[in-house]
Amino acid sequence: MEPEVLSFTIPIESNKIVFVWNITAQLSEGEIYFSLLKVFSQFGPLYSLKLLPNAGVAEPGYYAVLKYFSSRSAKKAHAACDRKSLFQDSPLKVQVCSRQKQFPYKSLELYGHKCQEVANYYLGFNGWSKRIIALQNISGLDCDAEEAASPQEQSKLRYLCVVEVTIHGHDIHSRGVGVAEETIEKQKDCAEFLSKNAKVQKFAVQKALSKAFQKILLIVFDSEKVAVEYVSDEDDAVDCLTEEELQGLIQVNDFTWAPMDFGEGDDEETLANLTFHEASITDGD
Repeated sequence: MEPEVLSFTIPIESNKIVFVWNITAQLSEGEIYFSLLKVFSQFGPLYSLKLLPNAGVAEPGYYAVLKYFSSRSAKKAHAACDRKSLFQDSPLKVQVCSRQKQFPYKSLELYGHKCQEVANYYLGFNGWSKRIIALQNISGLDCDAEEAASPQEQSKLRYLCVVEVTIHGHDIHSRGVGVAEETIEKQKDCAEFLSKNAKVQKFAVQKALSKAFQKILLIVFDSEKVAVEYVSDEDDAVDCLTEEELQGLIQVNDFTWAPMDFGEGDDEETLANLTFHEASITDGD
């Protein structure tokens, strides 16, 4: 089998999606969810797991849609779990999605903490590290434009972050830049300001971490060995600068504001686009 190339982006390929049905209502919904998570996460990191009730015309129970980062993980899950009882009395039915329409994602950018999960699985906890080079409050640096467009009782809280990801043993260093903002009410209590300040900082760090990982590809072989490749745009010079040069070049106008949005896309919107082996589902084959 050819080695699989994995990028740190939202997985949209049909061969990475697994459909599980014939889930009985024997356990509570929460118990079923965590049982599925425990079983299927053994085969590789999951991007998402959706547990949904059967249609009203069907018997009481559930079905699940799981999305892996790797097609190999999806194949392993199918081979190991199809027709197996696992956590319930009757056997589950498991199938890899056969085809799908294009997902309605505007961006394939993967949130930072998911990038870390993938890196931990394929590289090991000690196989990589991250370092914050800069975390700078840049609020108010464009006050004139802001005051003309915003009410006087509101202001913008903005942070810029530069993160460096190092892949140990591969001599790979990748930097990412993230900017986040949030509208705050002036003259609000200190506790609310501190809470929003921490959230904006966290989001800026996660954005920068995501940008750094997007320049890295993982090549996974049958032997489970992993090679790493660095790929960057020709006009991306942030990795070539010294830290002193980087600090000197940080300018607000060079970056696009990222509004606070901790979501990663609504998988429920994509369920109608999934197609499985319908004859197999109907006939139990």
